[in-house]
Amino acid sequence: MGLGREQEVEIFRPPVYLPGTKVVCLKHIRNDGTYRGREIGEVLVRKGDVGYVRDIGTFLQQFYIYAVEWIEPGTIVGMRGKELKPFAEPASTGVAP
Repeated sequence: MGLGREQEVEIFRPPVYLPGTKVVCLKHIRNDGTYRGREIGEVLVRKGDVGYVRDIGTFLQQFYIYAVEWIEPGTIVGMRGKELKPFAEPASTGVAP
């Protein structure tokens, strides 16, 4: 008999990102009311923003929440792993500028 959860329990495996990992946001993230000092619905992080994982926590004993410090907006926002991807350095062409 299942737990009735729509998603797997992430914390049964190691976190995808560790503190210090450079990441990119995959979609616009809006304030759901949990980010103090900002209006509900206000965009906190934009798709394509680059940041660094600072810390890892859990939510509902099921999901990892990555505290990411976003460089451009200068904010720290809790993110799910599915909202992030690793930062990939641009491929080198081998030609000096």
